[in-house]
Parts: sequence; C-alpha cells; structure tokens
Amino acid sequence: MSNYKFIHENKSIELSEDKSLFDLADQVKMRIPTSCGRVGDCHECIVEVSEGLENLSERSEHETFLTEPYRLACQSKIISLDSDISFTPRKRDRKILTNFSGSNKYDIDHNYQYKNKSLVLINGGEEKIISKSKNFYGLAVDIGTTTVAINLVNLDDGKIIITSSFENPQVFGGSDVMNRISYNSSKFKGELCKSIISSINFEIGEYVKKIKIRRNEIVEVVIVGNATMRDLFFDLDVESIGVRPYKSIIELDYLENKVDSTEISKYAKEINLRINPNAIVYSPPLIASHIGSDVSAGLISTDFFENNNLKMLIDIGTNTEVVLGTPNRMLAASCPAGPAFEGGEITYGMPGYTGAVEKVDIHKDKFRYKTIGDVEATGICGSGLIDFLSVLVENNLMNPLGKFTSEEDKMFLDNEQDINLSRKDVSSLAQAKAANVCGQALVIKDFGKNILDIENVYLAGGFANYIDIENAINIGFILDFPLEKIKKIGNSALEGATKLLLSNKLRKNLVKYVNNIDHLELETKSDFFDYFVEGCQFKKISI
Repeated sequence: MSNYKFIHENKSIELSEDKSLFDLADQVKMRIPTSCGRVGDCHECIVEVSEGLENLSERSEHETFLTEPYRLACQSKIISLDSDISFTPRKRDRKILTNFSGSNKYDIDHNYQYKNKSLVLINGGEEKIISKSKNFYGLAVDIGTTTVAINLVNLDDGKIIITSSFENPQVFGGSDVMNRISYNSSKFKGELCKSIISSINFEIGEYVKKIKIRRNEIVEVVIVGNATMRDLFFDLDVESIGVRPYKSIIELDYLENKVDSTEISKYAKEINLRINPNAIVYSPPLIASHIGSDVSAGLISTDFFENNNLKMLIDIGTNTEVVLGTPNRMLAASCPAGPAFEGGEITYGMPGYTGAVEKVDIHKDKFRYKTIGDVEATGICGSGLIDFLSVLVENNLMNPLGKFTSEEDKMFLDNEQDINLSRKDVSSLAQAKAANVCGQALVIKDFGKNILDIENVYLAGGFANYIDIENAINIGFILDFPLEKIKKIGNSALEGATKLLLSNKLRKNLVKYVNNIDHLELETKSDFFDYFVEGCQFKKISI
C-alpha cells in the first residue's frame, strides 16, 4: 500500500500496484461504460488522466488509437506509486443547452399503430409487426461537435419523457471537424463511430433503468448533426468533407443524381444501436457542404416555412451556419470560426464547464465576474470572453484593433487566479469572430437585402443562448441588428429533430425546401477579404 491516493467526489482510496483504473473506479462507484467484459475490445471505457499518467502501464495494443492523456480504464494498470492518480470518464460536467424557447407544438403523423395486441408499422399498405408492447417511443438526437443532446419521446402522444445530454466522446479525435476527419481517415477509421454509438447506447441504458422502459419499445430515431458528425455516426467515409469542395459522399451522390436526397435511413441492427433491431434510424437532408441536418432541422423548429417574412437563422457553434430567406428563396453559408470561443487556442479559454467565467463586467475600475457553478474561476468560456472583450473596448482599455491601451502584453481578469487575455488570444478571437460576422454580412449582401429588411433574427445553439447580445454586437461578433428583432431560440436542432421524429409530413416537406436552398461559398466572393478584415475589428459592424 502507499500514501498516494485516488480521489473522486470526496471518496479516496489508497493506491496499490497492479490495480487497473477500472478497479479504482469501481471502488468509488465512478460510472464508466463497457460492453466487452473489460478486455479492451469495445473501446467504451475511455478516461482522461489528469495526474499520474507516468505511473501507469504502457499502452496496450487495444489503446493505440488514443493519444495522451486518454487511456482505456480496463487496460491501464498502476505500475508505480510515486504520486496521486486522477482521472475522469470522457463525460464531464458541462453546461449543455437542451431547451427550446419557441413554439413546442407537435404534429403527430407517423406510421405506427397498435392493433391486434401488436405494434405495427404500416408502410405503403404493408404491415410489419415491430413489437408486442403497447408502449412505443422514439429518440431525437442532436450530435454536435462538442455536445450531444437527446429527447426520449412517447410516440403515441408526442410528450417528451426525458431529456439528457453529455459531452461528445469523440474529443479524443480532435476538437473540430477537420481534425476528426483526419483522425477517421487514419488507421483508426471507425473508432469515432464506435465511441458515439456506445455513448448513446449507454444513455439508453440509463433510460431503461430510470423510467422502466424496454429497449425493444424504442422503435424510431432521428439523428441530426453537421455533415461530419452525422456521417461519422453512420460510419461513412468522411474524407471528402475535408477537401474541396467539402462535400459528404451522400451529397456527391445527390449532385450526380444517384440518390433523390441527402437523407439517410438505416435499421438499428445495422449500426449496433441497442434498441428494437427493426427500429428506423433516420437523418434529415444536409443543406450543403458543412451545413448539415442540424441546420435543416433548426429551420423546422422556427416559422421559416410558415410565412413570407424575411428571416435569418444564425446557429453558432464551432462552425457557425447562417440561413437567410423566405419559403420561396433561401441562401445558406458556413462560417469556419474554429474553436476559439469554445476554449481552443486561448490561454485560459475553456468550454462551459463548472468553474468557467461566464459573465464579466467592471465596477470602479475593477473587473467583476461570475463563474458556472459559482465556484473558483479556472478559465473563461465563450460568453465570458465576449463580455470581457466588450468591457475592454467600452472602457477604452483596448482599441478596436485589439491593442491594449496600457501597452501591456496581457490583461488580467483576476490577478490572484492569474486568469488573463494575451495579445495572441485577442488576435485568435478577432479572427474567429470575423468569420462569424463576415458570413452574416455576405449572405445578406448576396441576397440583395440589408439588415433592416430582415424581420426576425434567430440565434440558435447553446453558445448563442448564453451570450449577452449587446456585448456581442459591440465587439462585432454579430451584426448590428436592431435588438428587438433578435430572438434566442436555444437548441433548435434538437427541437427540429423532435418534430421530425413525430411527423412524416414534415420530413417530406423539409426535403422539398432543402433542395431549393442555395449555398454561398464565402471564400469565392471577391469582397470576402474586405469584410473579413473589417470583421477583425472590435466594433459594431453593419452593412
């Protein structure tokens, strides 16, 4: 035995050699998924080791797909007792938005009926028995680059039974889509698919335990995500999305008239989803290139197709997608903003975990801030970065070009915690926000309209939900729209997926509308560079 320990949630155990990380997790009742009997085959028990990595055994052949600091809990054994060991499962306590603030009216229009003591799927006049249970449920799943959100829905009455969310486990393959494309194109092809399927299966298992449903009673699934996330889920080759013209293989087939749409439909048994084996797993159509089924689902969640008012949807994430138009004409673009506002490339940047600074203001020349969970600050998430930048500009502590007026290299938010923004950080954030605002401006210009012509601006996505809109406008993160026209709508992708889960009619209508959306490739526009340069400045931006 040793004096060194493994600590988890106020439980601690002394370390001893030859124990695996799974053994340690068992002792403190840490939840880590596995389905292979802990022999390394399923690759579900990925953990992130934050302390004591050097005290673990060499990577086994089952772990070659992982990079530091990730290990398989079942394969990692303690071989020395020189320090404490700390690790966490691949899911972390993160602020994840699942709510939608628009209309929650659902039209129920599916092909399931309970008749003759069986649940029957009616398709084209043919009847197929799905189960012997009277209860039948569906899953609406939004697979984001950083987070996953799921609604379990009663298909009989359209009520949402439970909503859950977790961090996308594919983070070991990179924080953005291009890195994941590269990872999946290597010898580790298929590992990202395994990780997302196993995590969803684990979540389904939790539903089974919590609300006492049977896996066999889940008979339909709608999956939405950007082109890369969606295709990785279905274990498709995503290499073509990473090179010009950045198209999914499904979109390429569509453009060559090999398929009628970019929808995907599989049976659960084909993709190892542990629900009714004959359950249909459906994904709505992509729009174009990186603009995926999460955006098309987002359009369904709003009134985009219900009237002729000019509307704009801005879905803010690792990539920001913009759609402008009416039912008669729509234009869409993807803005490659990168992960800067989600914690990537920023010295003290971090996602929306507990301890992240999420709000910043200034009082009597002293910065004040609020953290997620009201605990000690460990970094700054995206909403906090927007606030911090706006406060600096508004109080003449930084000029619109991003230069600190004090001539210092860093601006400290909290001296005691050493949390600061460097000039390099500001430069990265300037480029990230420039991509955002440039996309918005060019779409409006190409459409032949101006800001005042737009009746409603919908801000979608978890990040958008937590930002201060005025501060975002002040630094040019979004265009200078009239405040009264801007509405935060929350997780539009999950809401749209839920509506599509319940309605075949909506699915058919969406395919029709999506086929008529034009795609604007920003980098092909002659004035792209001019708008981008202006977008790098920290000021209000209009057109």
